[in-house]
Amino acid sequence: MKRFSITIAGGGSTFTPGIILMLLEHTDKLPIDQIKLYDNDEERQAIVAGACEILLKERAPEITFQATTDPEIAFTGIDFVMAHIRVGKYAMREKDEKIPLKYGVIGQETCGPGGIAYGMRSIGGVLEIVDYMEKYSPKAWMLNYSNPAAIVAEATRLLRPNSKILNICDMPIGIEELMASILGLSSRKEMEVKYYGLNHFGWWFDIRDKQGNDLLPALRKHVSKHGYVTADKSKQHADQSWNNTFAKAKDVQVLDPMTLPNTYLKYYFYSDYEVAHADPTYTRANEVMAGREKFVFGECKKIIGNQTAEGTELHIDEHASYIVDLARAIAYNTKERMLLIVENNGSLLNFDSTAMVEVPCIVGSNGPEPLVMGEIPRFQKGLMEQQVAVEKLVVEAWHEQSYQKLWQALTLSKTVPSASVAKAILDDLMEANQEFWPKLH
Repeated sequence: MKRFSITIAGGGSTFTPGIILMLLEHTDKLPIDQIKLYDNDEERQAIVAGACEILLKERAPEITFQATTDPEIAFTGIDFVMAHIRVGKYAMREKDEKIPLKYGVIGQETCGPGGIAYGMRSIGGVLEIVDYMEKYSPKAWMLNYSNPAAIVAEATRLLRPNSKILNICDMPIGIEELMASILGLSSRKEMEVKYYGLNHFGWWFDIRDKQGNDLLPALRKHVSKHGYVTADKSKQHADQSWNNTFAKAKDVQVLDPMTLPNTYLKYYFYSDYEVAHADPTYTRANEVMAGREKFVFGECKKIIGNQTAEGTELHIDEHASYIVDLARAIAYNTKERMLLIVENNGSLLNFDSTAMVEVPCIVGSNGPEPLVMGEIPRFQKGLMEQQVAVEKLVVEAWHEQSYQKLWQALTLSKTVPSASVAKAILDDLMEANQEFWPKLH
């Protein structure tokens, strides 16, 4: 059985140890020859890499491990790139969240002005990794879960149309795990779902078990009362902000009670509520830096200090097991059914064929085959058309270095009340992102 070589791009990420632990858990399904970490921040990566090297020596000494900042070393002789980069790190995420709040607009990592700012940073970083991969390992596939996935996916569609890249997101996976818990199922894989939308902007409209029984009515009933909050607290994030998000889904669902919504829709439907309940001095970025970032780096330093990973509290990122499913589908032509972000091209019959939509696909060795989800209702179609226009304008603004198009994108975002507010936010974001954005004119 072939053993695969994997490069994790974003080696210094707080998610990297969890990804490696998850890969180790599934080596029976996806045998691994080597794991390489690649990051442009050598100092940050060294802490994560030092711990991961010890972890691998103790638990899987047959796997070769290497950490590097050299693209040629990182991307030569590999089968898969697993990319989760964050250009500007959490310090810039904090600005993405706090600058809009100054103007009474929601500050969020992937939605509204914050997501647009992050997208303008991410596009160049992701395209650079695609180019390295194609230069040094042209047969490799990139499994990209770098945010904001919708903008990044549109950028790769437009600017690297022939690249072997699959854009994926774990949010629907996490919600489906909550659904399985609500229904008393042992796994989301016991369900077959129909879903349409954009990344962080979609709806489930049909959910059945393997025998074809309709599970949607029971789920709709639960969500209308409790959102996605479950009795099994182990299935949920520990952070209060996430539990608030799961609970808020009940208010989002009211807009179309026949479907089940992606949780991120709350930022578009109830942005006034989100702004009123936000702390402009302590946003989600601060929560992550004080929580996950501090914990992961603390654990990594502990492992390096003790020279053993025994007793570490680092844990598998269970959501990430879908990445192994995706790699297996490519490697072994398993025809796995998965939600991916792909060019519409007829999956949604009454929608822009060039839009990057999130729909179920059958994945094999040639990549994804999107399934036809049919026509979508006017309410969702209208919302999605507005949001797709925002995403396309952001990519065009980056590519053309156009201030005008970026202003248009912000003005068009459902979270922004007016063109004047959009301009004020844009000017502040430009100032904050001088180091990362192209120079706009």
